Amino acid sequence: MSVCENWAVIFTYLFLGTCITAYKPVVIIHGVLSGNITMLPMAERIKQAHPGTKVYVTDKFAGFSSLTPMWHQIQEMGEDLMKISADHPEGINLIGYSQGGLIARGILEQFPNHVVDTFISLSSPQAGQYGTKFLHLFFPGMVCHTAYELFYSSIGQHTSIGNYWNDPHHQGLYRNYSRFLPYINNEVLSSQSNTYKYGITKLRKLILIGGPDDGVITPWQSSHFGYFDDNEEVVELRGRKAYVLDKFGLKTLDKRGRLTLIELSGVSHYDWHTNKTVIDKYIVPFLS
Repeated sequence: MSVCENWAVIFTYLFLGTCITAYKPVVIIHGVLSGNITMLPMAERIKQAHPGTKVYVTDKFAGFSSLTPMWHQIQEMGEDLMKISADHPEGINLIGYSQGGLIARGILEQFPNHVVDTFISLSSPQAGQYGTKFLHLFFPGMVCHTAYELFYSSIGQHTSIGNYWNDPHHQGLYRNYSRFLPYINNEVLSSQSNTYKYGITKLRKLILIGGPDDGVITPWQSSHFGYFDDNEEVVELRGRKAYVLDKFGLKTLDKRGRLTLIELSGVSHYDWHTNKTVIDKYIVPFLS
């Protein structure tokens, strides 16, 4: 073999090796009342599409332990994510499904030194929840208009769901009693408000996925940071004060072309993370 042929082989090997290992590691966080096993199909699909990708699927706070207060979950999972970040300083991608998407955002804000490049929020109640369909599993008989009596109390705030319950008719109680969502939304200012915003604005891409047939996230536009006003009319993302005043960086990302909203019909809440079309067309292409 000639010298030129040798260099051609070496170049080809290095080029292919670089292509195979170029994909950033992915961290996946599961939803409420589930665990890492439910996210394994997505992890495998990503590996098939992007061979060589390192995928981490957290096994913490599975089942009923997922009802643990949000800040506690964020602290523990955030420490894990920072260890992964240290191992991959070139950057990682983050996917959070349902409640896991809200936990993921909390991590980004609470740990602003993260190296997350792209964050994909998959059918997550980012602006809060005001629907009781899935709550009937453990709160039988609960209805929206009285749920605030439980969730805006010391007992209710010891549940993850209480931490992001956002009653449009009791916003004073929400801001006064909720220990989580109004803080990461910077609706209630704190010493960490600037830090929270920085943790979001440093993202290269924020992808928000949801749809009208979700059936659990209420309103479904919460997955796009839209939400009810006091008449239960949905105000879309760009009409909400959090966006207009750029409370925690959404407007900044949008103006930089880093914010993508994806609306998909015909997908129920329990299918987002296993639907091959969703994964192949609306998740994998953003994981570079």
